[in-house]
Amino acid sequence: MSSHQISHVIFDCDGLLLDTESIYSEVIGALCSKYGHTFNWDLKAKQMGRTERESAQVLIDYFQLPITVDDYVAFTEKGYIEHFPSSKLLPGAERLVRHLHAHGVPIAVATGSSEFKYNLKITNHKELFSLFSHIVFASDDPDVRQSKPCPDVFNVCAERFPGEPPSNKSKVLVFEDAPNGVEASYSAGFPCIFIPDPNLKVSEDVKEKATTILSSLEDFIPEQYGLPAYDS
Repeated sequence: MSSHQISHVIFDCDGLLLDTESIYSEVIGALCSKYGHTFNWDLKAKQMGRTERESAQVLIDYFQLPITVDDYVAFTEKGYIEHFPSSKLLPGAERLVRHLHAHGVPIAVATGSSEFKYNLKITNHKELFSLFSHIVFASDDPDVRQSKPCPDVFNVCAERFPGEPPSNKSKVLVFEDAPNGVEASYSAGFPCIFIPDPNLKVSEDVKEKATTILSSLEDFIPEQYGLPAYDS
């Protein structure tokens, strides 16, 4: 992939930098169990990358639950407040973020999360996440009119890099773990490194829209994208 001379990098957060998807599954699974249903990967894939309220509606419609979006949010928020502060970094995340920052590569985060939930998740990782130039929260940001799989969050994030925004979208590399995120990146015109959970069933269409598919951030080779190589 050496044809991509990358100048800026945008990361998703959940399931990509932080191992929060297991927490989402536990908390949402408890809600499903309350109404006699089992949370599954088909449903999870439909929710990934979306705003909280959109994710809530997806689940309510999927199981035809007799609750409102506000009911969903109230139930799940209690679990998130309890569990998100213990979120751990995923393999390769810290090394890559620190490497890019040390070499002056502009980096940012574009997440479907709210700022409130994000701050819970980074409780034990505040110094690392301070290295990002900015964070865009699709659930809160008025400039993000539609969440992933629409391209809004990545376009807004790219436009907010300090100084001159990237002039060439092919030079902005996105890291994603969700099909909705790959769709959003593709629609925005940014190359995308896709790192799906091994439990996730990924369509051939999504695979074709990803620039590269890896099993972990540890497998990313920066120099293949015109980025500085790791020190040996």
